[in-house]
Amino acid sequence: MANQSQWQEDYWLPLLQLYLRKPVGIKPAYSRPMVLLALELNIPPKQLSEQMVTLDKRESASLQQLWKRFATHQKQLSHEVQTMREMRGFNHPEQFYEGVSKAETWQTDFRPLEVDSTLTPLHLIIILDLYFRLTPITMVSDTPEIKELASLLALKPEKVADVMCVFQLCDPYLSRLAFEVSDLFSACHDVWQRYGNLEPNVLARESALMKEYFKTAWHKN
Repeated sequence: MANQSQWQEDYWLPLLQLYLRKPVGIKPAYSRPMVLLALELNIPPKQLSEQMVTLDKRESASLQQLWKRFATHQKQLSHEVQTMREMRGFNHPEQFYEGVSKAETWQTDFRPLEVDSTLTPLHLIIILDLYFRLTPITMVSDTPEIKELASLLALKPEKVADVMCVFQLCDPYLSRLAFEVSDLFSACHDVWQRYGNLEPNVLARESALMKEYFKTAWHKN
């Protein structure tokens, strides 16, 4: 459940609006619309997803009233959401990241890296999952798995392979040395510190959830 100090009652409005967006129902936690709303409300995607499950159950009187009032009156709901956003200053997406610390926070996973604006930590986490499924000799751009992942992430296969080469420098089992350290090393090392010691199945589950963000269906909604 979202932290009650973070959650505000009027947040149910945009959450219901998103729930009612086709396909109607609970949206994956890391689908692009959910992430954008999470950034807007400053509620982590997984917690926002829990709130959507609560919304779907309609167990409280207040949520039942919300459904009764807006479920079949989406124009009115849209107006209420717009009013809420204007009052709270949410209509400025460029401000999502303002004031966000470069320290490890969930918001920065969706923020472009300073050293490479085509990549975010989210990309790196998903690439790390594939890293553990390959051997160093197969971490090259013409490997089918790398091509497939690059297509999903809208990256060139060479870029994915380059990231994997950097992860090799982070891997204590390889003990690789580099005469020239990549600009991506710091970001890759941070991701390795967070996810590199997890059980492979745990990282695989996280990666599967995160891939929803890049699926083209969400770009069209």
